[in-house]
Amino acid sequence: MDKFNPADRIQDLQYFGEFGGVNPSISDSSTYTFLSAKTMFDTFEGNAEGCYLYSRHSSPSNLYLDKALAAMEGTESANVAASGMGAITPTLLQLCGNGDHIVSSRTIYGGTYAFLKNFAPRMGVKTTFVDITKLDVVEAAITPNTKVLYCETVSNPLLEVADIASLAKIAKKHNLKLVVDNTFSPLSVAPAKLGADIVIHSLTKYINGSSDTVGGVVCASQEFINALKNVNDGASMLLGPTMDSLRSASVMKNLRTLHIRMKQHSHNAQYLAEKFEADGIKTVYPGLKSHPSHEIYKTMINPEYGFGGMMTIDVGSLDKANELMELMQQRNLGYLAVSLGFYKTLFSAPGTSTSSEIPLDEQAEMGLTDGLIRFSIGLDNDIERTYTMMKDCMKELSILNSEPSIK
Repeated sequence: MDKFNPADRIQDLQYFGEFGGVNPSISDSSTYTFLSAKTMFDTFEGNAEGCYLYSRHSSPSNLYLDKALAAMEGTESANVAASGMGAITPTLLQLCGNGDHIVSSRTIYGGTYAFLKNFAPRMGVKTTFVDITKLDVVEAAITPNTKVLYCETVSNPLLEVADIASLAKIAKKHNLKLVVDNTFSPLSVAPAKLGADIVIHSLTKYINGSSDTVGGVVCASQEFINALKNVNDGASMLLGPTMDSLRSASVMKNLRTLHIRMKQHSHNAQYLAEKFEADGIKTVYPGLKSHPSHEIYKTMINPEYGFGGMMTIDVGSLDKANELMELMQQRNLGYLAVSLGFYKTLFSAPGTSTSSEIPLDEQAEMGLTDGLIRFSIGLDNDIERTYTMMKDCMKELSILNSEPSIK
């Protein structure tokens, strides 16, 4: 990680538009013409470099973004998709079939959890959910039928940190593919450099950063990306989660400011987390020394981009959580909304939103409490002002005690 700077990799990319534009030209076509039937045949077989057949398979605009994201993650290749789930589900279905087994972190995005628990079994793929921070438990869950070890760099919503280097050793020992969702920590962590085989992002979040589109990407070896796009048995090709060229071009433009945004997201989240913890609020943030994986995470990140913009606090009950979020929204401190990576702070109660697919008893078992609020901290210019206003909201609702008046 010391010599790998993903922002530099993005900076060094240079594409020229068809007419010399500084932005690559957008290919607004679903199908492409050929000067010879032989070239069409070769393209269909995947043997014609620089030729395009049909946009569900690939398009110039999507390939520009593919190359940029592969450069960012330090992988050979990448394949963008129309949503984060459009990246996750084909990847797992490409790797697993009837009778296969997955070992997954228990705290993952609710949609991924629902897919693994409720949908994948219909195709004969079973999953064991484990505490990803306990390496002995992870290894004990592996069976002869296990094909994939799945985790998130920083888990949704509890912000547990996966020790990717150690998990990669376990995966290699048992001949498994380590698949890592890196949505919460772009630029900060490069999982492929730590041993992950496949890195996934929901582009909807930080990478796009403007909450105006959904998208996903799979970053991996050229061999695996080719397999995903194979016209005969590739999961991405046959399931069709194709990103639109106009959206791809939009994400590409936003990617260029990711390094600036991530620094500010991290700076603001670190400030608020330290303040709230000092106030006595139960606060979870990987940048706090109190976080159980703080020291491990310090060894994983590129410190230039910090510990990320995601933070949780626990205010004791769902009623208090809802009251606080509604009041903060009224005071223009952010939006009561799911997702993350927006320029404004977003907050939600995960148990009744992004993780509602997880049964209540399992939420309790993993520590997802009713009073938990997940924050995606925004790009606020004056974070001290933001803190003061948030603290006033907490005092007003008796989440924090008002300081005694001076007589």
